[in-house]
Amino acid sequence: MIISRAKPINQTHSTTISHHISHTNHIPSQPYHTFRPNRPTKKPRHEEPHRPTSKVLRRPIPFINDIKEVDDPDEAVALFHQYHQTGFKHDYPSYSALIYKLARRREFEAVQTLLRCIQNYNIRCKDTLFIALIQHYGKSQLPEKAVQLFHQMTSFNCVRTLQSFNALLNVLVDSDRFHDANEMFKRSSKLGFRPNSVSFNIIINGWLKRGEWEQACQVFEEMLEKEVDATVVTYNGLIGFLCEKGDVDKAKSLVEDMTVKGKRPNAVTYALLMKGLCSQGKHKEAKKMMFDMEYQGCKSRLVNYGVLMTDLGKRGKIEEAKAVLLEMRKRGLKPDVVTYNILINYLCKEGRVAEAYKDLVEMQVQGCKPNAATYRMMVDGFCQTGEFEEGLKVLNAMLMSKHYPRLETFCCLIVGLVKCGKMDDACFVLEEMQKRKMKFDLESWEALVRDVCGGDEGASGLVAQLVSAH
Repeated sequence: MIISRAKPINQTHSTTISHHISHTNHIPSQPYHTFRPNRPTKKPRHEEPHRPTSKVLRRPIPFINDIKEVDDPDEAVALFHQYHQTGFKHDYPSYSALIYKLARRREFEAVQTLLRCIQNYNIRCKDTLFIALIQHYGKSQLPEKAVQLFHQMTSFNCVRTLQSFNALLNVLVDSDRFHDANEMFKRSSKLGFRPNSVSFNIIINGWLKRGEWEQACQVFEEMLEKEVDATVVTYNGLIGFLCEKGDVDKAKSLVEDMTVKGKRPNAVTYALLMKGLCSQGKHKEAKKMMFDMEYQGCKSRLVNYGVLMTDLGKRGKIEEAKAVLLEMRKRGLKPDVVTYNILINYLCKEGRVAEAYKDLVEMQVQGCKPNAATYRMMVDGFCQTGEFEEGLKVLNAMLMSKHYPRLETFCCLIVGLVKCGKMDDACFVLEEMQKRKMKFDLESWEALVRDVCGGDEGASGLVAQLVSAH
């Protein structure tokens, strides 16, 4: 059954899944067979002679292979039903694969329906499924849902682990629910958990995020008292905070302390110190530190070069930043997307969008895939220079790559396209927003009308046409 696109996707998924699964028996497992609806059948491979193996290989699950090729959540749910109708038994691997797919698209109503089916059929789940869902709830600013799911884990025949506990702590801290995270951390023993270094690091960073240095140090001391091993990540959090506050000397003392205790600083440690030095205007000292760190037995990494490039970009020294990129390559380091993004960001800020676009092309030629930030900076850059059609081309590439812009980027592009009289293109962008459930609120529409009209009656008519169309 192909799901209608005319209905709201969450409602459609929930209703359809309930109808097709909750009213059917959980039939015994059927022999695996390949089923690829609406796809050309592949030519059978020639039989190869049997080769004895030391391990029994797991038989591939055809549904898992097929759903990996599906991006649209409607099609993923339809595929799930079509397999079910052929007598294929959906077990934990199938349910989890579909849940991951829907959670990434924030189709949480459909996810809830599938979870109820898992409960009804008493399917044993792994904690990795719930950890992933807790993290997706966090990314979607739904911490309450994450808390609720954590407490419901045992009802899914699944044991709550320390990893799931840490995942929830992290979501609460990232969602500005630090008080709840701290209270949960204090009750960890009653919940059956003994906090590890990851747990302590989350709470320490939570205090630091709030600017509470003394409180963070108290948790650090508690960590040592309970004989929980403080990691380099622990020290880096404290060092980073001190560097941001401009106290690089105290940060260096902390590096010496961690070295005495047998913890060797890593590339991130030095990058934090370099960043602190750059913020104080000590650019030469920062660059010297990057090369001196190798004498301390720590090789310079991309993150260290990135600090120098960012510092140069902030000071408008783009050519010198490019020179750092070349130096990096000479030393055998391949630039990653973060490195390219630094250069693209500052080129766009300088209005040198054409050069930034060349770097975008170059990174792809070099086998480095742009991420959402790369595309966003390019679209915003073209909008700032008034090249809205070029911005639309980049937006298309962004959507094809399964990345999605921010609402502000959509708004900026629509304003520019309407001003240029490109109504069809503006409507296309609005349609893409609708597909991703991104809508302008009243204030955004008012801003759009105000920016576009500017007292021009003709432009006002165009906006009226645009609003009436959507």
